[in-house]
Amino acid sequence: AQVAESGGGSVQAGGSLRLSCAGSGLTFNRYAISWYRQAPGKERELVIRIEGSGIPTYDLSSVKDRFFISRDYDKKTVYLQMNSLKPEDTAVYFCCLPSVCGQGTQVTVSS
Repeated sequence: AQVAESGGGSVQAGGSLRLSCAGSGLTFNRYAISWYRQAPGKERELVIRIEGSGIPTYDLSSVKDRFFISRDYDKKTVYLQMNSLKPEDTAVYFCCLPSVCGQGTQVTVSS
């Protein structure tokens, strides 16, 4: 299975973006999908995760009640809805299967 992210862009603080993680392969829907992000000069951090069952199992405290994850099994796609964005959310966001990540998509939030 492989993944590819899309939906990044530039927004002002308080705005929203929805990232998509499109999967391929017969087993994609079985896997937990995680979103990581990496800001300039910082280590990659886990942001949020959804299990193959569709149950979200983790979210970073700083994004709680602002970021929401969901998945569409028919489309083999996982979505990350990001609301009330802050400048500190600026980063490259990666969608990851347990063993592989996509190329990432840039999110830039201006104040």
